[in-house]
Amino acid sequence: QVQVVESGGGLMQAGGSVRLSCAASGRPISSYDMGWFRQAPGKEREFVAAITWRGRITYYADYVKGRFTISRDNAKNTVYLQMNSLKPEDTAVYYCAAEITNFSGRYSARYWGQGTQVTVSS
Repeated sequence: QVQVVESGGGLMQAGGSVRLSCAASGRPISSYDMGWFRQAPGKEREFVAAITWRGRITYYADYVKGRFTISRDNAKNTVYLQMNSLKPEDTAVYYCAAEITNFSGRYSARYWGQGTQVTVSS
């Protein structure tokens, strides 16, 4: 079993950038497809991005394409989410996740972090 812990969130201005980090322990993240999800107040958790275990293939939600980039450094056991051109609607708790699944276009995961708050002011 793998444990993941997110960091890097905070209060930012619209148009700004931030990089979230996800530190894993328990097992190497090279064993897992990894991803990021987010949940805004009053809304359900939604998929943001995913990356395969070797980092060769990435997947993004339409609303973040061209703005967010997911990457991984298996040697450091860390996954990143670079978020550029931030918008107020990006405000949410961002969750790192391991062992991503996708059935009929619906993303989920087996292991979840505790989340890190990202707030974007207008």
